[in-house]
Amino acid sequence: MNMLMIKALAFAAILIIATVAVVMSLDIDITGDFVNAVTMGGAIAIAVITAAVTTKYIHQMKTDTPSGELADENWDGIGEYENELPSGWAYAFLATFLWSMWYGFLGYPTNAYSQIGEYNEEVLAYNKKFESLHKNADAATLLEMGESIYLVQCAPCHGNTGDGLSGKAQDFTGRMSKEQVLHVINNGSNQLGYPMGMMPPGMASGKDAEDIATYIAEGMKGEKPASFAACASCHGEDGKGMNGMAPNLAQYDDTLMTLVLEKGKKGFIGTMPSFKDRLTPVQQKAMTVYIQSLSK
Repeated sequence: MNMLMIKALAFAAILIIATVAVVMSLDIDITGDFVNAVTMGGAIAIAVITAAVTTKYIHQMKTDTPSGELADENWDGIGEYENELPSGWAYAFLATFLWSMWYGFLGYPTNAYSQIGEYNEEVLAYNKKFESLHKNADAATLLEMGESIYLVQCAPCHGNTGDGLSGKAQDFTGRMSKEQVLHVINNGSNQLGYPMGMMPPGMASGKDAEDIATYIAEGMKGEKPASFAACASCHGEDGKGMNGMAPNLAQYDDTLMTLVLEKGKKGFIGTMPSFKDRLTPVQQKAMTVYIQSLSK
């Protein structure tokens, strides 16, 4: 065994020992986890192949002599031999090409491990466990849970206290501002798809629209304007939406909260995205409880 071979083996051993040491320092399970085991095996294989290829070509550079025919072209008297493509490189290229075809059309994602798929399975399993654990959560637990979700998901637009950042987004401490009501009266709305269907634009105008907007913005207290009859046909005389047939104008009821979280809603500073796939049913319920607590 010549010195070059000894150095190559020593180099491979150092690479393998360093790889194992790093894995052990990170406390990674390579015995019970298939993916980690395959990754570790690949790292060791790369170390061995690197040492073998390095040894081969260093030895070749030391011992090989030029052979073959020179090409007709040369640059300042420097030419190159018309050597055939190295068989090892050609076979490696062909193998890589065939593997890429298999991997692209057959191996992934139908028959191969999917990290995204594993993540989705773990999320579904965790959500199922979470739903079972909090299925009968009391009001205090839902309120606490709703607050934590709100501060992460909603506070950036609606503010930490739910004040809508001075009118830039929906203010949860009240119901609707006069400007919001007038906007809906003038433009109509069908964002949430209530059974009553779309509210057409121009249901009222002028002083009638002003009176309706003021009445709703002030919490539907005091004397009801006569023009509110145009709203009562769908929203009910009390403005509570006739048991989910139309939006509740008086409060953030369960139906309104569920539809907004599942479908999203266009607002002053942009469109609120749907949270249908982000929140579980229990989390939606907790959000409803917390939002309702802010308006109280």
